[in-house]
Amino acid sequence: MASPSRPSIYLDYNATTPLDPAVREAVLTGLDLAWGNPSSIHHVGRHARALLDDARDRIAVVLGCKPSELVFTSGGTEANNLAIFGTVRPLARTRPPHLICSPTEHPAVLHTFHHLARQEACSLTLLPVDAAGRVDPASVAAALRPDTALVSVMTANNETGVLQPVSEIGRLCRQHGIPFHTDAVQSFGKLPWHGLEALEADLVTLCAHKLHGPRGAGLLYCRSPRSLEPQLLGGAHEYERRAGTENLPAILGMAEAIERFVPDPVFNPSRLGPLSSRLAAALRPLPGVTLHTPPGAALANTLAFTVEGTDSLALLAAMDLVGICASSGSACSVGSLEPSHVLLAMGVPRPRAAALVRFSLGRDTTATDIDSVAAVLPSILAQATAQ
Repeated sequence: MASPSRPSIYLDYNATTPLDPAVREAVLTGLDLAWGNPSSIHHVGRHARALLDDARDRIAVVLGCKPSELVFTSGGTEANNLAIFGTVRPLARTRPPHLICSPTEHPAVLHTFHHLARQEACSLTLLPVDAAGRVDPASVAAALRPDTALVSVMTANNETGVLQPVSEIGRLCRQHGIPFHTDAVQSFGKLPWHGLEALEADLVTLCAHKLHGPRGAGLLYCRSPRSLEPQLLGGAHEYERRAGTENLPAILGMAEAIERFVPDPVFNPSRLGPLSSRLAAALRPLPGVTLHTPPGAALANTLAFTVEGTDSLALLAAMDLVGICASSGSACSVGSLEPSHVLLAMGVPRPRAAALVRFSLGRDTTATDIDSVAAVLPSILAQATAQ
């Protein structure tokens, strides 16, 4: 069995990525040379503040926004929560508004919307998706109401990689004066970059560890002059939108990763696309296999499939035994296996939705890796379905 620290073949880049050496150096700068509190007025604190401000400026240049429009967070989950709760809760205290999101969102978005519906009496519309998991902008237009306060549709799905028409949805929302949020965590570093304006969103979530940055660092873009109610109370950090001393080492690492890996996507589509296609070609003829990543309409590095007659745990365990690291849309909690909510929304039957495997390729994935995986897939699937 492969060592956990050095997996034989790592195909789980959508879950997290190894820290880039240059990014590690930036993190160490924050740990060793800028350990002061950025809010302190003495020279040690001022040095930390200067590096924090510089990181914000550098990220703003790449993203194409004002530095003051960036809120540093602990990651994508907190940024999503801040975008949604920070927009909706001030309105919900007087008259609970109407909210719209897709049913295939990451749990950090979907669970937050469900919480507002259950606990704060907001009305919630879950948009229909087609068999590929895509939202039709026309369905967004049909769902809009005078009391709609927020629409959220992710840029790229973390399980299937399918791309959503966020620019069209964003323009539609702007025409009606309704704020639009997109969880873009999976798309940064994987798609050609044309600036935040191309997303047509008022609120955008980004996370560092999906593009060879450190865990514990994320950000929320909040288009000015939009305001957000802070969800963490305390000091006046982050322009009074997120209390708490900033995690400067992680932020410095995130700035380095964004500069290096967003303008020139680290997940090179022209290189990874053919490798994904090669893997899909190996999977397609195998008994009981169904592919759920639409070719040409998804992230080039992502390939999701299900296998009839088994489940995700059996498949992933069999792969792990031969040193293949993959992931699943299923959640294993207290011994119970939950089917992928993404596949269920796409109309996939429940037993099959509980047998999802996601391969996500990265910059270190080679053709030899793909051929090695393809060679053992028939025996792995046979073993999993025989259990």
